[in-house]
Amino acid sequence: MARSAEELVGQVVLPGDALFLPGHAEADSERLCLATGGPQKGRLVCGPGLRRGGEGLLVAKCGLLRYRGGGSGSGGTYWVDSQQRRYVPVKGDHVIGIVTTKAGDIFKVDVGGSEQASLSYLAFEGATKRNRPNVQVGDLIYGQFIVANKDMEPEMVCIDSSGRANGMGIIGQDGFLFKVSLGLIRKLLAPECEIIQDLGQLYPFELVLGMNGRIWVKAKTIQQTLIVANVLEACEHMTAEQRKQAVSKLLDN
Repeated sequence: MARSAEELVGQVVLPGDALFLPGHAEADSERLCLATGGPQKGRLVCGPGLRRGGEGLLVAKCGLLRYRGGGSGSGGTYWVDSQQRRYVPVKGDHVIGIVTTKAGDIFKVDVGGSEQASLSYLAFEGATKRNRPNVQVGDLIYGQFIVANKDMEPEMVCIDSSGRANGMGIIGQDGFLFKVSLGLIRKLLAPECEIIQDLGQLYPFELVLGMNGRIWVKAKTIQQTLIVANVLEACEHMTAEQRKQAVSKLLDN
């Protein structure tokens, strides 16, 4: 039996659950308008964990149903916020990868997906045939996908559309790399994330967030780096109040 998506926002949904959308409880051809290129005025976007089925939405993953309203006051996006750890490459995503091999002019990069991504030596700012980037096996790479679909090998670059690095490239050897759930990464990447603001009260630190669930952090000392990393990992299972109390205790020590 289909249930209202509006009433289930913030609640747990299971694979196979059928949802109908606000204002579309009656069966008609306008039950669901999906926009593939992003939210449009008056249109609803089907996000991760959901797919179109019959005359409504079908849940494909277990998790919490989320909704973000459209900027025009109508439409918006529904998605399932799940604690998925296996990353599936998506075109345009910025990720942290580990260089595993070098084959000719191509580097193979482990991005945590089902297969490795390829990265050309020319995909760096200022790289030419004579001026090759100094990339070694084991280096950490921050880049974005320009090719990512089920029929082709993922392809990464470390430059934007203007040929600029824009923060991408080889990540420093120091620092600490660890993995968290994809749900926590989305929270940390949200504009004006309170978790990052709270941690900023502790120590100055550098932070790189990959959509593939990897986080690289570096503070002034190894001890401070590990403290920031531990707090970030624990935030996934903390309320906002618990997090603020934990940060307050660390500030007092």
